[in-house]
Amino acid sequence: MDRLTVAMLVSAAAFAQDAEEGRVLYHRACTACHGQDGTAGDRGPALAARRRYLRTTEKDLFDSIKHGIAGTLMPASPLPDADVRKIVAYIRSLRSAAIDAPPLPGNVERGREVFQTKGRCQTCHMLNGQGGILGPDLSSIAQERSAAFLRDALTKPKPHAPLGYQPVTLVTNDGERIRGVLKNEHNFSLQVLDEAGKLRLLARDEIRGIEYSEQSLMPSAYDRTLSPDEFRDLMSFLTRQGRQTR
Repeated sequence: MDRLTVAMLVSAAAFAQDAEEGRVLYHRACTACHGQDGTAGDRGPALAARRRYLRTTEKDLFDSIKHGIAGTLMPASPLPDADVRKIVAYIRSLRSAAIDAPPLPGNVERGREVFQTKGRCQTCHMLNGQGGILGPDLSSIAQERSAAFLRDALTKPKPHAPLGYQPVTLVTNDGERIRGVLKNEHNFSLQVLDEAGKLRLLARDEIRGIEYSEQSLMPSAYDRTLSPDEFRDLMSFLTRQGRQTR
């Protein structure tokens, strides 16, 4: 192995370590405004979505965290510079799409089979026009999310369901029980996508009771319910789903 390759591996390992430590710091200091794992929060935008950002360079991100952003709710951080740099590394890792990274080890076709059968992913998720709609469409997930985000989604429970996917159970005035995910909610009506995939619009005066669940419907133990080879192949498959699928 030549010196350049060794240097690249050392640099990648150092970045991964900083990003992991930054993830802990981010969840401790940033999620009061920004969402878990870079999703949108109550007072701050999503930091992991594949979108146009005004601040993209390492310096821009560092300055916005360290000094705050004038004219916004973003305050200056009291954290030491070293910790701020680790948070920057974590945000950069979230913005690195899986499709742009070298393919993960594993068999993509066997991963497709796990997705469709044992993993039961297609029950809730659409993929290239086939599957369920209770969960997000995964047809381009690898160009929107990093491999680390996908691994966490499969293995770590989420304390809050993403916006548009909060599980609810409704009981109507005539006793019908409707389970599904909440899509929209207003003072006078609710839209619920039920377990059969039917979008239901109900006026509030039609509802006798409503129970909200914070726990996402997304299973979070695929690393334990699948064999190591099955999990590896599923990750290999998911991280290739995008415009450059191969």
